[in-house]
Amino acid sequence: MSGFQLHDAQNAPPGSGELLDKVNESFGFTPNLTRVLAGAPAALRAYLTLGETFDGTSLSPREQQAVLLSVSFENGCAYCIAAHSMVGRMKGLSEGEVEALRTGERLSDPQLNAVSRFTRAVVRERGSASADEVKGFLDAGFTRQSILEVLVGVTMKTLSNYTNHLADTPLDDAFAEHAWEHQPESAVAR
Repeated sequence: MSGFQLHDAQNAPPGSGELLDKVNESFGFTPNLTRVLAGAPAALRAYLTLGETFDGTSLSPREQQAVLLSVSFENGCAYCIAAHSMVGRMKGLSEGEVEALRTGERLSDPQLNAVSRFTRAVVRERGSASADEVKGFLDAGFTRQSILEVLVGVTMKTLSNYTNHLADTPLDDAFAEHAWEHQPESAVAR
């Protein structure tokens, strides 16, 4: 695991233990991602705060999950794709929508497709989405507020995706049935 430890509430650095207890209360278990992030209380706190903030955006829960899956797809994060495949279903995404988000394919729902397409463009272009991508997102009924809210999700998932890459975070049993392997660039739809 590249030297990163999976912390629990008892052995975590000061400031992380109580956060891990709250995660465990919320989810019924402590996901390995949060156990890795606990190695730096500021990183765990930032991730949890961004998650809570993103939950409070004007984007619907389905749209939020489309953002999180799209970022994770673009960043090739197997851990987050698996986790949000499960959470996405819990938040109302259909099996077909989850599969499309996992493979970078077009979604039949125009709003979800616009969210995914815009999010993926933002990640690919490091925030410099083209004027056409922005227009397509706005034309789908979203606002400039929505653009900024997508950036909150991008920020949250970038933190977790990069953590998982560096730590080689092991997939939790809870997410195992949704395991995902990164696809070669040539196999991905744009």
